[in-house]
Amino acid sequence: MLTFNLLVAVALVYVAGLFVVAFLAERQAASGHARWLKSPLIYTLSLSIYCTAWTFYGAVGYAARSGLEFVTIYLGPTLVMIGWWAMLRRLVRVGREQRITSIADLISSRFGKSTQLGVIVTLICLVAGTPYVALQLQSVTLSFAIFAQDAGTVWQAGDLNAAAGWVAFGLAVFTVLFGTRNLDANERHHGIVMAIAVEAVVKLVALVAVGVFVVWGIGGGPSTIMQSIEASPIELWDQSGGRWATLIFLSAAAFICLPRMFQVLVVENADERHLRVASWAFPLYLLLMSLFVVPIAVVGLDLLPAGSNPDLFVLTLPLSQGREGLAMLSFLGGFSSATSMVIVATIAMATMVSNNIIVPIWLHRFKQPSAVFSGDVREVILLSRRISIACVLALGFIYYRVSGGGTSLAAIGLVSFAGVVQILPVMLGGLFWRGATRIGAGLGLSIGLTVWLWTLFLPSFGAGAIIPTAVLENGPFGLGWLRPQALFGIEGIDPLIHCVMWSMLLNSLFFVSGSLLSFPLPLERLQGAQFVNVLDRGTSASPWTVADAGAEDLLVMVQRILGSDEAQAIFQKEAERQGKTGYLPEVTTQFIEQLEKRLSGSVGAATAHAMIGQMTGGSGVRVEDLIAVADEAAQILEYSNRLEAKSAEQERTARALRQANEKLKALSIQKDAFLSQISHELRTPMTSIRSFSEILGDTDVAADARERYAQIIQDEAVRLTRLLDDLLDLAVLENGQVTLNKQSGIMRDLIDRAVQASGAQSGDLAVLREPLAEEVPITTDLDRLVQVFINLIANARKYCDRPEPKLRIVVSERDFAYHIDFVDNGSGISPQNQQVIFEKFSRITDQGKAGGAGLGLAICREIMHRLGGDVSYLPGQYGTAFRVVVPKT
Repeated sequence: MLTFNLLVAVALVYVAGLFVVAFLAERQAASGHARWLKSPLIYTLSLSIYCTAWTFYGAVGYAARSGLEFVTIYLGPTLVMIGWWAMLRRLVRVGREQRITSIADLISSRFGKSTQLGVIVTLICLVAGTPYVALQLQSVTLSFAIFAQDAGTVWQAGDLNAAAGWVAFGLAVFTVLFGTRNLDANERHHGIVMAIAVEAVVKLVALVAVGVFVVWGIGGGPSTIMQSIEASPIELWDQSGGRWATLIFLSAAAFICLPRMFQVLVVENADERHLRVASWAFPLYLLLMSLFVVPIAVVGLDLLPAGSNPDLFVLTLPLSQGREGLAMLSFLGGFSSATSMVIVATIAMATMVSNNIIVPIWLHRFKQPSAVFSGDVREVILLSRRISIACVLALGFIYYRVSGGGTSLAAIGLVSFAGVVQILPVMLGGLFWRGATRIGAGLGLSIGLTVWLWTLFLPSFGAGAIIPTAVLENGPFGLGWLRPQALFGIEGIDPLIHCVMWSMLLNSLFFVSGSLLSFPLPLERLQGAQFVNVLDRGTSASPWTVADAGAEDLLVMVQRILGSDEAQAIFQKEAERQGKTGYLPEVTTQFIEQLEKRLSGSVGAATAHAMIGQMTGGSGVRVEDLIAVADEAAQILEYSNRLEAKSAEQERTARALRQANEKLKALSIQKDAFLSQISHELRTPMTSIRSFSEILGDTDVAADARERYAQIIQDEAVRLTRLLDDLLDLAVLENGQVTLNKQSGIMRDLIDRAVQASGAQSGDLAVLREPLAEEVPITTDLDRLVQVFINLIANARKYCDRPEPKLRIVVSERDFAYHIDFVDNGSGISPQNQQVIFEKFSRITDQGKAGGAGLGLAICREIMHRLGGDVSYLPGQYGTAFRVVVPKT
């Protein structure tokens, strides 16, 4: 006999298997060998999260209760994929170009990066998604109860609630582990998507296996099953055309608007060409999922005792025939249907809650005039998403408890569908109507949400549970025209049709009227042009003016969100594109726009726009930008864009010439100072050596004085030799005459040598290190590399201007190189001096402090170039920071 403990063990093993699948997929994606993860097959299978426990369990129950009406939940998505994939392509293109992270982000971005609209959409998805999460918990819990009953134990309400709680907790852990690893929308959840694809196969195989068993193992073959269907009430057509049309509309609209579907359909899409394959492959998948629904329902009604729950026929039929293995497979199919939906839905809703509610509140709370946010925003975002995941599952569990868990699965699903489709008018209007405004969108969404809550969601808890029975019958305050299920006095309509009719009608009416009566902000019009014309290849004007903030301030902010390495890579790439060295590019409108889109992938469009706006003093819209959104000015726009591009290019060229001229002037001054310093450095020891040599020539000098004078001559000779060595060393390096002596060693030993040789162990500079990270092998000219380390440590010891100077040495491993960062806690180097610190004639500090000619960094640069690496100044680190890049071999 299949014991309940064995069932739990199998479920845990199955979940562990999904962990392994997700982990391996993440590893493959991280190593860059993830092309197969981005295939159209994986994409199509990921869309199967539409087939939740409602379609696996509930479709059979739906057919048993309402006949062929269950077909509508498959027809809607099929019509969308076959007949409207061009609209889906537009959605995917917008998602990629605007770095959209959720459906709330889509609406927010379209209507001027409006935070308020993002909040409204988030609340709609959260409230509408709560019953659906409860549906999945209910389905898994009931399936556990069936197996417990088969083993001789009848679960009471407390057992069901405990099981639902444990299922919610387990799903929260899995989702947090693999759904909050990345922030950027382009760093997709490969592990989650692959796990969903596996679950798609499992639930399809399970449902088909049960169907085959029912048709050939119980029903006597297809002909006998067809006769049973003809004699069954399921075949009778007793549904109104209005309900069928409503249900098809609901399923089609929900397929686009559900947060989990938007997540896999748009956010996780790696190539919009995958839609062509999915347009026929996914309807085929739905066909296979629905193929045996009616036979299972008919046989279940005939074979099982009266009063059996039809939602669980997929499980109870195999158990009734003693097919425990098939029942176990069926359980895993239902378990997969429920868990895949919950995982993706909670990721999507947690992203919306984090980006549109928690992070904006946090940034507003800790906002500083300098716009450099305290604390690590990246960690705040990840923490907020993890907490949001737990809260979403907790809300689903609460709904399950409050509703009693006794409602049919199909009824719960339809409640969620009716709520989430309130987003549809605003979504379609934003994609196709440039005149839509955020005022109209806000009105439409608010009215639609209110009508749905009043007419369907709150009554779904039962009469008297939330809305008093008297209000249901007579309306609030006796206003009969406001009765939840008879608005405006129209009675006798199916509650679902009643809700969808009034909510969509009023939603659309207020959306259109509000848009016509309000005037869009310039940024709204720009975003509208980009969304509506997204399939056109032309470029649109940027909404940003040249930033007031410096590049280093922007780098500090971006590092807070994306992390140090990724932010530095973005800034360095832009600097290289502009023909500049180092990590700080020129701040241009194009770069600001690029940063905004990059941050949008992590914190959402509205939050990213607000952060960039705070840094730059706000966005501006010029006359040319307003022309850019006028239909009749397309030719003027194209000509204007060309002029603007030429003007920007000339401005960049002029800027580069000015910077080069300023650099040459600075180097000329440095050269004069260098020659003066060299003359002084050479003359001083030579004068001392000559003077004391003449004194020693006098035979009357005492023995102790003779020894002291000889020591002075030796010290000055060493000083002179050191200076000449630096000059010769630099000349040899520049002429390429150096011979490298490659050896192998350990990075920690090299840094130990450098710290000791630089005198940092004397106690006047605290050196902070990570010994474990330094335990890496290196093959290069070890002595030359140590020479670079010594120079950088010695500079920190000399120039760090803090009362308690500290130097942090961090070793990190990249693809083909090691990065060694030397970061002190001093005041850093000003931006105007950062571009000349590696030049031969550069000394930007007090000449007397260093006691040298300022050749150290120039020598370091030449050494690293000969070693095939690099040394550069690292901005945005709250101190003087240098990065040494050393090839691994």
